This record gives sequence, structure tokens and C-alpha cells, in this order.
Amino acid sequence: MRAKTIQSRNHRTSNPVGEIALALTLTVLAALPMPAGAADADRGKTIFEKRCTGCHALDIDKEGPRLSGIFGHAAGSVPTFAYSDAVKKSGITWDAPSLDKWLTDPDAFIPDSNMASRVVDADERSAIIAYLKQIQAK
Repeated sequence: MRAKTIQSRNHRTSNPVGEIALALTLTVLAALPMPAGAADADRGKTIFEKRCTGCHALDIDKEGPRLSGIFGHAAGSVPTFAYSDAVKKSGITWDAPSLDKWLTDPDAFIPDSNMASRVVDADERSAIIAYLKQIQAK
């Protein structure tokens, strides 16, 4: 008889309250948004692919320089790309504020640069910048 008593102690019984609490916790966690940086970078990748890949790629130069690793580096520093003199002499380091100004109006930020495209929407600029920053972090 003793063995049966020990066996029954090791057998778990169903706890409906605990199961409901677990289900509710998992539901709430699933409903929480992704961290803002991850969501912005994901959206930025989509925007980058739609708006920027006509002239830019991440790992090869096209009409514009490759952009992988550009965040945190000096403007005009990709050695395989022929930048305008204005960009090469700008002294700018690509960070969030400088990229925001550049994407808003490249010619106003660095006169006589060769980039003509603008990103008017501030949320789109922010997402593209988050994506470029994430690419740097990899």
C-alpha cells in the first residue's frame, strides 16, 4: 500500500485556475508589440527595398555607394565609389541626425552632392535609418 501512496503524490492533478492563468499570460505576451527598434528596422528594410535599391545595394556599389556598414562612418568613405567632391569634403559622419537631414534634402544638407532622391515622410526616414543602423550592428 505504501508504494501506491507515494505514486499518487507524484501524480499531478489538473489545476484549471493555473492553466487559465498560463493561457492568459501567453495571450497577453503574444499581443505585445515588438520592441520599437526591431519593428522600425523591419519596416525600414521594406522601405529601403522599395525606395532605395534602384540606386543602392548593401554590398555592391551601383549608381550610389553600397550602404552596408555606412552608419557611424565618414561620408564619402567607401573606397570603391566615386563620390562628388562635396560629399568627400563634407566632414560628416553618418549617424541618425545626419542621415535624417541627408534623406530629407540631400542637396540642402550637402550642396552639389549627386543624390537627387528625398524621403519626405519623417517616419519613413526614421525606419530607413533604423535599418541602416541594424545592418551596421550585424
